[in-house]
Amino acid sequence: MLNIDSVEKGLVIDHIQAGKAMEIYQYLNLDKMDCSVAIIKNAKSKKYGKKDIIKIENNIHMDLEVLGFIDPNITINVIDNSEIIRKINLELPSEIENIAKCKNPRCITSIEQEIVHKFRLTDINNKVYRCVYCDMAYEEN
Repeated sequence: MLNIDSVEKGLVIDHIQAGKAMEIYQYLNLDKMDCSVAIIKNAKSKKYGKKDIIKIENNIHMDLEVLGFIDPNITINVIDNSEIIRKINLELPSEIENIAKCKNPRCITSIEQEIVHKFRLTDINNKVYRCVYCDMAYEEN
């Protein structure tokens, strides 16, 4: 049986879409941190079938909008004294800046390097973001 220590004080990022834990690990630069980090991939989930979980034995700052953009179903549990003291449910942000890049070669962001890459959520059901400058839809690779 798999045995992962409980977190005394820190964060548990739960309900991550199966296979996305490494993307979040890299975004949060957890490889550069001097604390215990556990990644659980493809854990059983009643709600989603499979999910990933990241346990961090430390409180770190993270941009919740970026995490919501990566996966809006994420739940962040703040742990202190081995107890959940706060639960944060994420959602899709209405606007994102410098998280995604517009791939339209004719967009002003392709020509002017210092312009902020800004997208607005235009279809919440299909998770469609559009560039505020050229209206091109963002597509994940």
